[in-house]
Amino acid sequence: MSDDIKAMYKTIMDDHFSPQMEIAFVDGDHRQTLFYEKVDWIVDNVKKGLRYGENPGQEAALYKLINGNLVLGDARTIEPGQYLVSDIELFQSGKHPGKTNLTDADNALNILRYMTEKPTVIIVKHNNPCGAARSDSLPDAYQKAYMADRVAAFGGCIAVNRAIDKTTAEAISQQYAEVVVAPEFEEGVLDILARRKNLRVIRIRNIDRLQAFATRRVIDFKSLIDGGIIAQLSFMPEAMKNEDFKLAESEYKSNTYKVKRRPSEKEIEDIKFGWLLEAGVTSNSVLYVKDGVSVGIGTGEQDRVGVAQIARDKAYRKREDRYCFEQFGVGINDIDDKDKKMAIVETVAAEKGGLIGATMVSDAFFPFRDGIDVGLREGVSAVVQPGGSLNDYQSIEACNEYNATMVYTGQRSFKH
Repeated sequence: MSDDIKAMYKTIMDDHFSPQMEIAFVDGDHRQTLFYEKVDWIVDNVKKGLRYGENPGQEAALYKLINGNLVLGDARTIEPGQYLVSDIELFQSGKHPGKTNLTDADNALNILRYMTEKPTVIIVKHNNPCGAARSDSLPDAYQKAYMADRVAAFGGCIAVNRAIDKTTAEAISQQYAEVVVAPEFEEGVLDILARRKNLRVIRIRNIDRLQAFATRRVIDFKSLIDGGIIAQLSFMPEAMKNEDFKLAESEYKSNTYKVKRRPSEKEIEDIKFGWLLEAGVTSNSVLYVKDGVSVGIGTGEQDRVGVAQIARDKAYRKREDRYCFEQFGVGINDIDDKDKKMAIVETVAAEKGGLIGATMVSDAFFPFRDGIDVGLREGVSAVVQPGGSLNDYQSIEACNEYNATMVYTGQRSFKH
């Protein structure tokens, strides 16, 4: 049985999807049609599209928009030719890409499109960021993103918004990744990355124009098991500038509650970074960021208190692993010396998992203060959330008790 499963991962799936596809939207006599073409690549002399879908054995196909446009109200979809993941340049690959390789890359660019000012690295695993960082240099951003959660980064998709230089390439080549995506590769970089035979090295030149995608909507489709389809406009964050984040205020039983402390410039930067990173995290989610780096990311939970705790616990565990790896070259679970391990655990506990002075980010409001207390007890100094709960006053009181600041975005950021 195990040999059969291993063989499935090595097998290129034939697919029965047609070479072209059309989707038409009809409103009376008005018809808007989108024309698509199936995408394929030649790898080891085999011409094929997607290797398989989410799992081996699932046929899958990638289509790119080649003609047509769709106007819905004030929204106009991206015109054909402005390609990102649907028309990649595959420089190196021991295997054809699978569906998850490309959807991971797509979600990484979904986040990167809001972060064009500085070199930024997003590492995605199972369609969620596991490490994210921005810095003044790409090598530093990569190192911080990788060390934010090097365990989850194993076999992930690395996406960057600057040309990859030799220093960054050397660091990437030391790790196991499935995909690396960049707008360009400096001279000699492809030779370095070639050390990883099965690494899919992808160039997408339009990453240099990602800012143009930040305010453009597309049509999201969700297929139901009965053949039905839900169509919706894609999500777009409304809070992107400093002035878009409003100091928390709430009315309750004729009383007005206000957060006493305004965020510092540093906190505002982390608030913006964290909120825009949140746009690519599966809901129900809470995450923590500090100094432009993810500290703990909690994803896809059913309750807000639980996901706040998971993100907190991950912050502790990932910091312990980072310290152990930096000092001894092994992870915290692999070190045999109990005294060394205990010393690291105690250091991280004293630092509260790196959460002191961090920003706590929530994709929806906190229904009660118990969720926000999880972060505040760890030393979180700023909170960003949509606001809108009947009990927002509780969260405001909690922040004032801890001398923390809190801002509202006025917009929920669910992603399913």
